[in-house]
Amino acid sequence: MIRPVALFVGLRYTRARRRNHFVSFISVISILGISVGVWALITVLSVMNGFERELRDRILSVASHVTVSASHGWLRDWETLEATIKKHEDVAAAAPYILGQGLLTRGDAVTGVLLRGVMPEQERGVSTVMNYVESGRWSSLVPGAWQIVLGSQLARSLGAGVGDRVTLIAPKGRITPAGLLPRMKRFTVAAIFEMDMYEYDSGLAITHLGDAARLLEAGDGVSGVRVRVSDIYHAPRIGLELGQLLGSGHRISDWTREHANFFTALKIERRVMFIILLLIIAVAAFNIVSTLVMVVTDKRADVAILRTLGLPPLQVMAIFIVQGVVIGFGGTTIGGALGVITALNIETLVPWIEELFGIEFFPASVYVISDFPAELRWPDVTAITAVSFLICLIATLYPAWRAARTEPAQALRYE
Repeated sequence: MIRPVALFVGLRYTRARRRNHFVSFISVISILGISVGVWALITVLSVMNGFERELRDRILSVASHVTVSASHGWLRDWETLEATIKKHEDVAAAAPYILGQGLLTRGDAVTGVLLRGVMPEQERGVSTVMNYVESGRWSSLVPGAWQIVLGSQLARSLGAGVGDRVTLIAPKGRITPAGLLPRMKRFTVAAIFEMDMYEYDSGLAITHLGDAARLLEAGDGVSGVRVRVSDIYHAPRIGLELGQLLGSGHRISDWTREHANFFTALKIERRVMFIILLLIIAVAAFNIVSTLVMVVTDKRADVAILRTLGLPPLQVMAIFIVQGVVIGFGGTTIGGALGVITALNIETLVPWIEELFGIEFFPASVYVISDFPAELRWPDVTAITAVSFLICLIATLYPAWRAARTEPAQALRYE
């Protein structure tokens, strides 16, 4: 016989065929409800993690993990500063950049742009924008050649292609007897990139650092140094450490500050979705309450006999808690296993379903991300299963307490 008695009797009641088949039906429904809730919660959060990863990777392919710039004006002696930054153990790469604004014109088309001057070879260490080049060559950016790389939407608005000439009007200018004349320079389009991020595709132009410095009269200075770190989630800490390392006179920011609103919105969305899907598990847990109340009613005589034989009220509570725990554990385990399997294979399952039924969930012509990226995070799985099991455990307390209050004499009066 299994010891303790409460565990033995609880397991016996769980697997026994009851006279009231409706109770058994509700138990099955409870297990299925918990399984579906846990399954859906793990799958949905994994898909949301995947979308967040895709958006973060696209944004950080252009944006910096950490940016070091001068408090005022141009950053001088940036080579020494870059060498100091690279000494940090968590810094993977660093590259200088010049940032400016201007107007790009071609024929009658005029549009405002954000001009970025980079060192093409060093830029590969801190950015992946060159991986999104659709036409032309990134390597064409050489000093003195006055070549420029445009976003796809920007190129379309100007009607420009690779090899075409565009004119950049910079806000810098010189005063002449005729008035203020802006600085103008003709560039040749070297390449066109498309990241499917409208902000960058429609407003970013990239040229060589030397050409940008001459156009914007930066001299031997730069706007700042872009830094790529080994772990993007540690970027705030690394930024603080670089600030202590470099001393005053520098302004340091990281991607969590520059895109704080966007990523905060994603986190809030994940939390809201977690709460909404948790309600499915809560509804299934209420079914456990109904099941155990019916079991307590069905087993009043048995409980009374056990109480007469000397079983204390806490042991009676334990009997029915065991039943609820078995239901909760079974549902959580089944749902967790299905959720993990689905999350790991959803990138294969969704295309198969689309091909089977001839439908397309996210048309590439409408949505930026047309597939179902998924990223399974084991801390999420642990949290979901733990919360689900805890809800089921709490749901057993009232029926178990009610069973413990059974009076033997009153229960056996009409038996």
